Amino acid sequence: MTRFGLALANFAPENIGVSMDAVIEYALKAEQAGLSSVWVWDHLILGSKRAFPFLESLTTLSLVAAHTKRIELGTGVLVLPIREPVLLAKVTGTLQLASGGRLTLGMSAGWYEREFAITGVPLHMRGRIFERNLEILYRLWTEDDVNGQYEDRTFTHVRMLPRPEPRPQVLIGGYVDRVLKRVATKSDGWLTYFYTAHAFAKSWKKIRMFAEEAGRDPDELRNVAQLPICIDRTYEDARAKCMAYVASYFDVAEWSDSTPESSICGTPEQCAEQIQQHVDAGVQHIVFCPWNYEYEQVDRLTKEVLPMLDWRPEH
Repeated sequence: MTRFGLALANFAPENIGVSMDAVIEYALKAEQAGLSSVWVWDHLILGSKRAFPFLESLTTLSLVAAHTKRIELGTGVLVLPIREPVLLAKVTGTLQLASGGRLTLGMSAGWYEREFAITGVPLHMRGRIFERNLEILYRLWTEDDVNGQYEDRTFTHVRMLPRPEPRPQVLIGGYVDRVLKRVATKSDGWLTYFYTAHAFAKSWKKIRMFAEEAGRDPDELRNVAQLPICIDRTYEDARAKCMAYVASYFDVAEWSDSTPESSICGTPEQCAEQIQQHVDAGVQHIVFCPWNYEYEQVDRLTKEVLPMLDWRPEH
């Protein structure tokens, strides 16, 4: 059965701003409504002329973990190459323990050049650094005696305790075949950003094929899809609102399969029909980005839309 979650507003345009109290309240609403998960966005900086204030993702999830009891916690997506991997292993391992094993780390290689420049990480090496950092994370989370050399890093009988058991789930986000192969061979699954059902099905089929070619059971992989949503009186009204919302908050790369056209829009019946298309395409877990993060949208989603999909609240 498909599971459903919510994105949290740990970033916003500068004229709107962000509030940790509001993020926590939204997460509590999601948990009380019986949704499966809440997800934060990740950047250290974003924008200059058009700035976006950002609450740091893992700090935010730590506060959310302290105020919630059941709901899954996720990053969508953590920019792995700009994070120091040993420190990240300790922070995320601690968060996994503190939350009772609720952490899923969506990760990507990143794209924002200014962010790489200020952290001293070469943008052109981000793919290789991503894979190195991911290997270090896996080893520090799970191995009792870590030894090895990584460029200028030397690991000699390293034991990072306490180890998180189970380790955090790792999902990789990305579009091109090179990244999809990484999903199939080096992670627990795939996280998408504003894909249509058709685009999702096409790439998910590739990932499963790459897994089989690597000798891995593709059924071991999970997937999560992030989708904007606006519920309103008519499709036209909802679409107009949602397109403006996506344009205000989000970047969608023209060369990628991400598109504002993935937005779920319309009456509750129309929204349920569109969500069903994603379920039929193989999406296992949908994370909604409600229009303007309005509470009314969450209420309508959980009381009017999801019940049409045989959804059962989690409590």
